[in-house]
Amino acid sequence: MAKSDNGFKVYPKIVPADKETVIHIVPLYDHSRFYDDVEYRAVCYPVDYSTKVYDKSQRPFVQHIKSKDGSFCIRQYFEGEQEHIIYIYAGEEIIHTFNVYSLYEDLYKLRPYKGDIHMHSYRSDGRECPAYVAASCRKVGLDFMAVTDHEKYYPSIEAQEAFEGLDIDLKIFRGEEIHPPNNWVHMVNFGGKFSINEMFTTHKEQYQKEVAEIEKDIESYVSQAFERHFLASCMWCFDRIREAGGLGVFCHPYWRNRTGYDTSTLLTKYMLDKQPFDTLEVISGFTYEELESNSLQVEFYHEQQAKGKRIPIVGVTDAHGCDTGELFGWYYTIVFSSDDTLEGLISSIKGLRSVAVEAVPGEHEHVYGSFRLVKYAHFLIREVFPLHDELCYDEGNMMLRYITGDQGAKDLLSWVKGQTDTFYNYIFYEDI
Repeated sequence: MAKSDNGFKVYPKIVPADKETVIHIVPLYDHSRFYDDVEYRAVCYPVDYSTKVYDKSQRPFVQHIKSKDGSFCIRQYFEGEQEHIIYIYAGEEIIHTFNVYSLYEDLYKLRPYKGDIHMHSYRSDGRECPAYVAASCRKVGLDFMAVTDHEKYYPSIEAQEAFEGLDIDLKIFRGEEIHPPNNWVHMVNFGGKFSINEMFTTHKEQYQKEVAEIEKDIESYVSQAFERHFLASCMWCFDRIREAGGLGVFCHPYWRNRTGYDTSTLLTKYMLDKQPFDTLEVISGFTYEELESNSLQVEFYHEQQAKGKRIPIVGVTDAHGCDTGELFGWYYTIVFSSDDTLEGLISSIKGLRSVAVEAVPGEHEHVYGSFRLVKYAHFLIREVFPLHDELCYDEGNMMLRYITGDQGAKDLLSWVKGQTDTFYNYIFYEDI
């Protein structure tokens, strides 16, 4: 049976666990309305099941309900952290089905933010200007992003300045992809207040001296000179990113170039042992032909987790064009945070409150991270994000119009400001 949400406003869809909550089901169109003279039944099933819910003396399970002005409310106790399916019966026929998710307090008070923190503009080897990339990110449903061009920090500032003075919901952060001299490991500085790439020129002697000192410190740990220099250089870079207030990303460890993995397997092992980075690209921007690399990164991550490692993760597109038909929009990160400030997002990622999403066109979405968050993320992808993304699409289109010089778009952007916040306010609305 088809899902019913398209014809209704259902709120809240995310509720506190182990509490009684009223679910409002309001038809959006005349053909969706309920009839006030018909008695309906609402039957709620907890997806994980529970023996408690079948004790009718303690938990309402089957409710006889009547509509008022074509809509109705269901008062239900939602046990535990899980999804719940609500079937609406007219007689013996199921006429509608709705889904709700109950969360424990620590996760319920957070909001899901979608973002991509590794992509390129035409300032390096991408195709479009930074402002176009930012607007396109909103158009595909992202809440935050950063342009991270190769060896260039200023394009990310350019993306911010293109919308300076506009009150928009998309958070545009600074960033860059870092390429140290004589070190081909790729790293991303997400959100740092200054450029690390520029330090290789402005602080060249300091970089060389301090990396050499780190090499001496880890000589007994890494016997191979080649890997030792790379590791020391990476450690220096990640320390500088943190000094800049940014998030240090270890990029695509199993990206395969013409001669093999771009980062040697031995160096990747050292990187995971030392863990100088803040977060791992467990899902990277790989095409259909390269998806094996994502599979290896995921399995490597799971293996490290099984060994007791606590590894923050992200998913990124590494897109080099928004309109190429490949990569852009295929991968992203969901961060569960109290707010979408840079500090809030970074803290949540470091605190293991993020998942990486692989949404390759034509395939079912794959989500990676802790089981608890993955389970919840699947619900969001199916039940919440489609409506969220429609709102983002409108704002993204208006942002694109604005950078063409259409001043009327400025008023339209002001008009749609806050749509996603309003949406989440009723999605998480609590009424008892």
